[in-house]
Amino acid sequence: MTESCDMLHSCLYFTANSLARTITRIADEAFRPTGLSPSHAFLLMTAATNPGIGPGELAAKLSLAPSTVTRFADALVAKGLLTRTSEGRASRLAATPAGLALLKGVEKAWKRLHTAYVDILGPDGDRLAADINAACLKLEGEE
Repeated sequence: MTESCDMLHSCLYFTANSLARTITRIADEAFRPTGLSPSHAFLLMTAATNPGIGPGELAAKLSLAPSTVTRFADALVAKGLLTRTSEGRASRLAATPAGLALLKGVEKAWKRLHTAYVDILGPDGDRLAADINAACLKLEGEE
């Protein structure tokens, strides 16, 4: 039994998924005051800082599937936080005044999230984030 546990804890797939579940719980708590999930909040932030961004570019920036971006954008449009305009076949997204007003709360949530994991991990938290990002880029063949 010990061998199978050792195998799980030395497996990148298992440990990455375990980390994702744990950090998701911490992030959900940090972002709860905004009324948005962390992913919705990051999409709103990205659209607000890149007015007129297309869903494909958003998907690439957020490492999400285009269909996921569409679903998230639909939810933010329904909440009145994003607008969607069409230019021919292309769709463009931008934050509404209500979306822009929510950004201060989103930025505070992002800081709460960062503080929460750095309080637990110390400076290793920032190093871990950088290492995971580098590993993702390598695994995707982008580095």
